[in-house]
Amino acid sequence: MPLKPLIGLLGVLVAALSAEFNELVLATALVDVRGALGISHDPGLWIESLYASGVAFGMALAPWLSVTFTLRRFTLFAIALAGGATLLIPFAPDLSVLLGLRLVQGLGGGFTIPLLMTTALRVLAPPIRLYGLAVYALTATFSPAISSSIAAFWTDVVDWRFVFFEALPLGAVAAVLVWHGMPQDPPRYERLRQFDWKGALLLAVGTGSFTTLMYHGNHQDWFNSHEVWILVSLCVVAFPLLALNEWYHPLPLLKLQMLARRNFAYGVLGLFLFLVLSLSSSLLPQTYLVEIQGYRALQGHWITLVIALGQFLMLPAVAYLLDHSWADARGVTLCGLTLILTACVGSSLVDASWNREQFYVWQVLQMVGQPMVVLPLLMIATNAVQGPAEGPYASALVNTTRSLAAPVGTCVLELIERWRGALHSERLVDQVGQMRFNPAHAATLLPGSVAALPSDDVGGHAERLAHAVETQASVLTTADSFLILSGFGVALAVLVVLLPLRTYPPRILFAKH
Repeated sequence: MPLKPLIGLLGVLVAALSAEFNELVLATALVDVRGALGISHDPGLWIESLYASGVAFGMALAPWLSVTFTLRRFTLFAIALAGGATLLIPFAPDLSVLLGLRLVQGLGGGFTIPLLMTTALRVLAPPIRLYGLAVYALTATFSPAISSSIAAFWTDVVDWRFVFFEALPLGAVAAVLVWHGMPQDPPRYERLRQFDWKGALLLAVGTGSFTTLMYHGNHQDWFNSHEVWILVSLCVVAFPLLALNEWYHPLPLLKLQMLARRNFAYGVLGLFLFLVLSLSSSLLPQTYLVEIQGYRALQGHWITLVIALGQFLMLPAVAYLLDHSWADARGVTLCGLTLILTACVGSSLVDASWNREQFYVWQVLQMVGQPMVVLPLLMIATNAVQGPAEGPYASALVNTTRSLAAPVGTCVLELIERWRGALHSERLVDQVGQMRFNPAHAATLLPGSVAALPSDDVGGHAERLAHAVETQASVLTTADSFLILSGFGVALAVLVVLLPLRTYPPRILFAKH
């Protein structure tokens, strides 16, 4: 196989990873960045939600635009757009400009990430396609895990501005590789006469409303808020109209007819469920260590680094396994899910005495299990794509659905905190109250949280008990979060059993045709 297309694919990979870091590293370092820029909590929510809106819209449009303007030109444009907006954010003169740049940054990131799948499906021959899909899988398994380490390095060691400045070298390398390696196709400007303007408008309204709802719904007290009712109404109207428009449009942005293929529908739904499930490994342990044990990011990032570095060993190993006709991708997926669910259940045993070391065993299980889920899923889905012409449509559907996983996952964790956290707090306060602040009884109820205090120190004892109740409620909520997220893994296991049909590795499958 010629080397130049592989160089181009490497460039798109670097650009996609940079776009992922723009989202994930900033999300991890958001408290430090908000503090440095003097932004309070409420405006900080818009920093995340506007980026998510831009990503969702960009992922839906990118494959169509890449065919129209050529893959090479549009990739370079996406790299420049994302990089330029990222570098300007630290110098924004006010909050409104910053939020506008954040939306543009999300749009650039959304443009970039689907191009990795589009490029892989185009340039990789069947004998090596599985290993190319392993490259794409890095954006689903490696990026979320390594982002904590990168954020910790920038904020605790270097300077918070490098959360944004990292885009400069990554974007430059990506642009050079894409410029050199990507084929120079002729543009197809005639497609612009058939551009799906209605679909684009409905996508902007639907995805923008949905992502805003996911990030702001809990803060707005859900259906007690008029704003939430408006957002829900927009979603209810926009998405059905979008589906109807895309189904009948001659040149749609999203080719919904592909979802009639069982294996492709499994890939779209399965990747969404997997990405929500992966929050159990990338976000929950780090959040627990920061909030309960008082870790700085630089102290806690080692547990996610285990997963990140393990991908360079596990993804090629799983690709090699799947490249044999006797390996059933569905069976490999179920084995991986078993490991991930075991890790979730094991992590749910967390208590107030846990530190970084107690998470390592469960993170290793996540490290092994995640590639065994995501790579078979990608193989099953892409094997259902019929020819290179369908590659952009497949990328649009898979990545648009994928873009909604992070907002949904964030919303799920906030709902767990809202409902289960409040329940645990009420129960603990009630039980402590029944014990009439007896230190011995309280120490039994709140193990490891109440130290001996002088009997006449009533105020100090009450303050210590309040802190102990808050800590224990947070620990119990974290345990619940692991269990509830594992429910997404159970749903994915059911989906694996019911939906996809047996398929074979591309090297064997496409040799038969």
